[in-house]
Amino acid sequence: MEHPENDSQYSGLTVNSGVAQPPVVNPYLKRRRRPLPEASELVEGILHGDSTALARAITLIESVNPEHYARAQEVIEKCLPYSGDSRRIGITGVPGAGKSTSIDVFGLHVLRKPGQKLAVLAIDPSSERTKGSILGDKTRMEKLSVHPDAFIRPSPSAGSLGGVARKTRETIVLCEAAGYNNIFVETVGVGQSETAVHSMVDFFLLIQLAGTGDELQGIKRGIMEMADGIVINKADGDNINRARLAQAQFRSALHLFPPTPSGWVPEVLCYSGYYELGIDEVWDMIDRYFTYTRENGYFEEKRRRQASYWMYETIDDQLKANFYNNPEIGAMLSRLVDEVQTNRRSSFTAARDVLDRYFANLRK
Repeated sequence: MEHPENDSQYSGLTVNSGVAQPPVVNPYLKRRRRPLPEASELVEGILHGDSTALARAITLIESVNPEHYARAQEVIEKCLPYSGDSRRIGITGVPGAGKSTSIDVFGLHVLRKPGQKLAVLAIDPSSERTKGSILGDKTRMEKLSVHPDAFIRPSPSAGSLGGVARKTRETIVLCEAAGYNNIFVETVGVGQSETAVHSMVDFFLLIQLAGTGDELQGIKRGIMEMADGIVINKADGDNINRARLAQAQFRSALHLFPPTPSGWVPEVLCYSGYYELGIDEVWDMIDRYFTYTRENGYFEEKRRRQASYWMYETIDDQLKANFYNNPEIGAMLSRLVDEVQTNRRSSFTAARDVLDRYFANLRK
C-alpha cells in the first residue's frame, strides 16, 4: 500500500513500508494424514479399554466417508458380542435446566462405587447457518471430564437428529464393549430428539425447573409420558418453595396419564445440582426402577423392541442414502429443482417422476 506522506509535496516525511507478515501456517510443515486404522486394531484397543481407540472408532461412525462407514460397521459387528451389559440412561430437559451440571454430579455419584465406569454421549445442536457446533459440554462437566473412569463424547447433530441418533446408538455398543457399564445420553433439549433418545435407553430422566411460569405449560405431554422420572433442579435457597409447588403439580399431572408399559409409576423429586443436594434420592429412584423392571421382565423386553426398532431405522437410512447417492437421480433432481422453483412443474409431480425413474432402474 502506497503512503500519501511519501509524496514530494511533503518534504521531510518518509514512511517505511514495514515488515512483511510471515505466513500463518509454517511453510515447512508437511501435513500427513493418519492412516485409516484396521478394524481388528480398533476392536482390540476397545476391548482393552483404550479410550483413544474408542474415540477413533466413534469418529469413523460419525464420518460420512463410505470407506469409513464400512470400516465402522465392521468394528461394530465385532464389538456387538461384548455389549449390552450396562445401564443406559437418557437425560433431557429444557435449555438452561442444568443437564450438563447434573450429569457432572450424577456421574461422580456413580463413580464412587467400585467397579463402575461411565460414558457420557452428548448430542450438541448444530447451527442451521454454518452447520458448526460448539461441542462445549465438557466445559460444564469440570470434575467428570478429568476423572480416569469417565469418557465424554459430544457429537454434533449436523441438522439431522435421526442420523446422529443412529450414530449414538452405535456408539453405545462400542462404549459397552470398552467396559463402560453406565451410559448417559444427553439430548439436544429442543423437543425433537427426545423420541430418538428414548428408543435407545433404559431409563429416561426429565429435568425441569421451577419458578419459570406455568410448569405444566412448559413441557409437552408426549415428553412427560416418556419420562420414567421427573426431577426439579435448583431446589435451593429461595427457590425451594417454588420447587415443592412444581413437584406437587407434576405429581398431580402424572395421575391423569395412562399406566406405563413397564408398570412403573414415575416419581417426581427435587434436588440441586449446583449444591449437590438430593442426589442420593434421585439415584435411589433410578436403582429402584432397574430392580423393578428386571424382576418383571420389562427390561429385556424393551431391549428387544429397541433392537428391532433400530433395524428398521437403519433400513430407512440406507434406502435414503442409496437414493440420493445415485448419480442419475442427482442429475435429475438438479433439473427438477429448477423447474419447481420457476413454477414450471409442481413439487408433487416432480417427486413422482424422480421416484418412478429410481424404481424403474431398480427393476432393470
